[in-house]
Amino acid sequence: MTRADGRRPDQLREIRITRRYTCHAEGSVLVAFGRTQVLCTASVEERAPPFLRGTGKGWVTAEYSMLPRATAQRTQRDATRGSVNGRAQEIQRLIGRSLRAAVDLPALGERQITIDCDVLQADGGTRTAAITGAWVALADAIAWMQARGLLKGAPLKAQVAAVSVGLHGDTALLDLDYAEDSGCDTDLNLVMDAADGLIEIQGTAEGQRFSRAALDRMVDLGMAGIRELHAAQQAALAS
Repeated sequence: MTRADGRRPDQLREIRITRRYTCHAEGSVLVAFGRTQVLCTASVEERAPPFLRGTGKGWVTAEYSMLPRATAQRTQRDATRGSVNGRAQEIQRLIGRSLRAAVDLPALGERQITIDCDVLQADGGTRTAAITGAWVALADAIAWMQARGLLKGAPLKAQVAAVSVGLHGDTALLDLDYAEDSGCDTDLNLVMDAADGLIEIQGTAEGQRFSRAALDRMVDLGMAGIRELHAAQQAALAS
């Protein structure tokens, strides 16, 4: 199958991870999966959320939003609506769960790291780009704390990235752009660590139901793509 942008079915879009993108946050990353761009900032707070106070444990959480013209048509800001829409809530919970899987919360101490993921431009895969970029911002925030002697141990215990996969007819496609995501019979989001440990799989049959064999093909394709993303994260951290 020939994709609109000329990629092979098993090929990621161009991945760009730019660290230290803003000057105030303890960790900040601009991540791009093709035309999708997400700004991820990690902020350290010297207090745990109320439900963890006195436990000695820290917390990692996330917020997700899209700029009004991140998409082809302008969307209203959450602040104007007065509430976070359901899609954004679901995505930010996914990001938070994925990042907490990478952190030893007791080693963080009673403090919280909040990752803000703001979509500047959306062309499919915003949640997977956000998770991939947010992990790098989180790693930088933890390194910032370690450099200042705020941590006794090493809270970052795993490397995490995510990618989308879809079925177009019988062909499995890696890292879907918006047009592919809209036209696929099945789409799946995969979150994985560097030890090939699966953290989350979200899959939906938009058209026809998919078989176990098709699921296995999509998972295998996604895992191969995430290994490439892990390499891109490490290259960014080394820069």
